Amino acid sequence: MVKSTALQVWPIPAFSDNYIWCIHDGHSALIVDPGDAAPVIHYLQENQLQLTGILITHYHADHIGGIAALLSATANGRTLPVYGPIAEAIAGRTHALIQGDEVDIATPAIHFQVLEVPGHTLGHIAYFAAAKGDEEQTDNKSSAEEPPRLFCGDTLFASGCGRLFEGTPTQMHASLAKFAALPSNTLVYCTHEYTLSNIRFALAVEPNNADLIAWAKRAEALREGNLPTLPTTIGQEIKTNPFMRCDQADVIAAACEVAKRPTLESSAAVLAAIRAWKDRF
Repeated sequence: MVKSTALQVWPIPAFSDNYIWCIHDGHSALIVDPGDAAPVIHYLQENQLQLTGILITHYHADHIGGIAALLSATANGRTLPVYGPIAEAIAGRTHALIQGDEVDIATPAIHFQVLEVPGHTLGHIAYFAAAKGDEEQTDNKSSAEEPPRLFCGDTLFASGCGRLFEGTPTQMHASLAKFAALPSNTLVYCTHEYTLSNIRFALAVEPNNADLIAWAKRAEALREGNLPTLPTTIGQEIKTNPFMRCDQADVIAAACEVAKRPTLESSAAVLAAIRAWKDRF
């Protein structure tokens, strides 16, 4: 029997609510946004994984603060690639990326397309891996297809989006539109466990959204079991995330009410209204 090379993606908890994602094949590992080195080093050692690279989405300290210590503890004389956005200053970065770049990792085997998604920060990027069939066969049967995956940093959260520290609502709306165009079964790996608070706000925007009500119950059960609510999917976010539903009548109505305006001129203006509402919610 051929050993499976299917990828696993594991959330390594850090700080109070961060997830540092580890992409691995049982032998080699990529780490996404290591804000803290200690839990990553522990996870790699515990699972006998060799670090082969680091992916960075943006420059905030809770995403890059562990790079140096992680490299020092795991490189063992190797020069490990550190990928990150070209438009942001990231110490230790070896590969500066822009929209349309591709990142091809040999081990663990995964290929990413780079998306520029400004809003939370101006240089923020995301990494999208399209679905892939595993060519390995067991008993003459192909193993299951690798699903599409998106590592989106702080741009998109389950039922929410990142705070606009630097970008504009128009930029965030365009960034979320890039995500909405991805396959609906794309697994979305956000970097914070903000889901329950995001759902509370989403329900204030759309109290009659049946998909959102059902998701609230599932998310509550997951957190009561001390389980992550992530990954979510693009399809679920289109159904339950007000920031990806700015063209929907109920979201528009809620935005107009909170903005105290009879109409709003665009979906980006709707996003601006509900993002400002969320900031003070």
